[in-house]
Amino acid sequence: MKSFELTVAPNGARRGRRDHPALPLTSAETAATAAACQRAGADALHLHVRDGAGRHSLDAGRYREAMAAVGELAPGMAVQITTEAAGIYDVAAQHACLAALRPGAASISVREMARDAALAARVYALCDEAGTRVQHILYGPGCIRQLAAWRRAGVIRPGQNEVLCVLGQYAPAIPGRPDDLAGFLSLLQGQSLRWAACAFGGAEQACLLKALALGGDVRIGFENNLRAPDGTLFADNAASVAAFLAAAGYAPKTRA
Repeated sequence: MKSFELTVAPNGARRGRRDHPALPLTSAETAATAAACQRAGADALHLHVRDGAGRHSLDAGRYREAMAAVGELAPGMAVQITTEAAGIYDVAAQHACLAALRPGAASISVREMARDAALAARVYALCDEAGTRVQHILYGPGCIRQLAAWRRAGVIRPGQNEVLCVLGQYAPAIPGRPDDLAGFLSLLQGQSLRWAACAFGGAEQACLLKALALGGDVRIGFENNLRAPDGTLFADNAASVAAFLAAAGYAPKTRA
C-alpha cells in the first residue's frame, strides 16, 4: 500500500540543457517527463515553466499551457505550481500569478513571503479562498519561526499545514545530508504539520529514504539532483524516480 506522496520536480528555476540534455524546458517536454515519471511511480508534479529564452517564469498563460499538456499526457497526476521568485519576482508578482491561476496546489516560500508581510497575508488569504493546497517551503530555522508566528497570528490559515524541508542548497552548492532532517523536525515538533523533504546533491536518495523512515513525504528530481548515489548521471527524471522507489522497496505496480 502507498504510504507516502512522491512529487517529482523535473527542472526547477535555474538548470538548463548544459546541466542535462533531458532536462525539460517546454510545456511539451515537461508533460512528456511528467507522464514518464507517473509511469515510474510519481504521484505529483512540481511545475516550473520557462519563457521563450528558457528562463524561469511565473507567466499564467505559460502555466495554463503546461498544465493542459500535463493533463493530456499524465491524466490523474496532481500538479503543484511553484511561486518561486528565483531572484526575479517580487511578492506582488507571486500574488498576481496565484490570483490569475487559482491553482489546485502551489508551493510558497516563507522566506520570500517575508519580504512583504502585508502582501503575504493577502497571498495566504487568496489561497484559502481559492482552495489552493499550500506547501510552505522552509530553508532553515528562520523560516520555521516565521511560519509559527504567522500561524499564531492567523496570517497562515488553519488548513495550510503542509511544509517542505529543503536540505542543502543550489548556490552556493551545499549538499543536503540525512542528518539535516533532525534540525527541521525538532523545530517543527508539536505543530501538527504534514511535512515532506527534498535534498540538493548526491545524497538526495539517502536523505529521502531517511525522510520516509521518519514518516515524511518526498520530492525528487533534476531540480535538486542529477546523479545516482554512485555518481553517474541519471538518464532522465523517470530513472531518478524509479531508482528511488527501488531503493525504498517499492515498484510502480505495488503503489495504490
